[in-house]
Amino acid sequence: MKQAATLLVVDDNPDVLLATRLLLKQHYERVLTLDDPHAIEATLAEHAVDVVLLDMNFSRDAISGQEGFYWLKQIHALDPAIAVILMTAYSDVQRAVEAIKCGATDFLSKPWQNEQLLTTVATALNHGRDKRALGQVARRAQGLSQVMSGAVPNLLGHSKAMLQVFDIIAKAAQTDANILISGESGTGKELTAHAIHQQSLRAKGPFIGLDMGALSGSLMESELFGHKKGAFTDARADRVGRFELASGGTLFLDEIGNLPLEQQVKLLAALQNRQVTPVGGNKPIHTDIRLICATNEALPQAVADGRFRQDLLYRINTIEIRLPPLRERPEDIELLANHYLEHFGRKYRRELRLQPSQLNELRAYPWPGNVRELSHAIERAVILADGDRLDTALLFAARSELPVAAEVAAFANASAPVGPLLQDEGEPVFDLERVEHHTIASALRHFQGNVSHAAKALGLTRGALYRRMEKYGL
Repeated sequence: MKQAATLLVVDDNPDVLLATRLLLKQHYERVLTLDDPHAIEATLAEHAVDVVLLDMNFSRDAISGQEGFYWLKQIHALDPAIAVILMTAYSDVQRAVEAIKCGATDFLSKPWQNEQLLTTVATALNHGRDKRALGQVARRAQGLSQVMSGAVPNLLGHSKAMLQVFDIIAKAAQTDANILISGESGTGKELTAHAIHQQSLRAKGPFIGLDMGALSGSLMESELFGHKKGAFTDARADRVGRFELASGGTLFLDEIGNLPLEQQVKLLAALQNRQVTPVGGNKPIHTDIRLICATNEALPQAVADGRFRQDLLYRINTIEIRLPPLRERPEDIELLANHYLEHFGRKYRRELRLQPSQLNELRAYPWPGNVRELSHAIERAVILADGDRLDTALLFAARSELPVAAEVAAFANASAPVGPLLQDEGEPVFDLERVEHHTIASALRHFQGNVSHAAKALGLTRGALYRRMEKYGL
């Protein structure tokens, strides 16, 4: 049975090319031949070559072997993991040692015995595969260190609605079924994904997340599948994609509804085939992931509108978990508020407590930004508090800064002219920072904390909007 490998023989002697091809094709699936080394780069770009058998002399009467060393360096510049066997009719021990020092896997003298050639190629193939595997491990480790964060807070709640969520999580976590988490912005979709991973059989594997709403369409494929050096202008080195990083663990795709249709097709193919091909690459990489997606959109409506593929929706929501908004579980507000009060009290070295009347106010507020808004409100109040008690006005300070939704209507409609949104004593304010702050706050209020919709109305990416929210403390 032939081995699944691609070999390339480079020699200016047609008899050598014919002889090696006839011998090697009996044992390997693909054997390519070149009589001109200048075609090596194009061949390696088109084919995923495992072993190169490279002649050391191509010019007439050349015996120094320097041409072979030159092309050896060129091959390893393109792909360091390719095993290269140097061949020459003018062999000596010194040249063989020099070849190995320059990165050759082995050195072969012409003429050779067939068994010798086959043994040399088999050894080189194993060496190259080991080297490639070690390189993938190193790149994966580097990628994991870049994307994995520290400790993850727990998902909290004791309401009936949340107990039902916990029950579904416990049952679904023990399977490898794909899960779709739906819910408004700020309800804890990423925490839910972490909880599923931590209770799953993959808990010892990596949890890799990616916010699809924070990336442009051109970057998504590189982030998901990785890319090879030189695949595009800024691709200065190979990059491991999130699919490969998450292999053996969980891949969490947040805001999946923002994935463009073109990328949806590629994601569907990756899930069906359980393999990905990096941008600029030609060798598929097997992946073993458990997929969890999240959305604050109604994906069935997106399917009806032609913005989301129905077959992909079927693929990602074997099990759907709907997270209730905070206004539907007011009995959890005291638990959450005290949790954040303790957390931020430790962080900012403050000892504070909530009064019963303040808890009643917290329960009565609708929390359009859900748990995230509650967390931000408690943190702001802790930072600005005097003494050991929280000021109710500080808890709800953001509400007075948020104008009515009518102010957003003008810029939510791209065709409508927009005038100044701020006035001081009847005079329009054109201070850019104040207007920007006011406008972003208005958009978030209008869209009830939905960052994706607010960003779209403002003409910003989600990432750009998040940076401005952080800047203005929103």
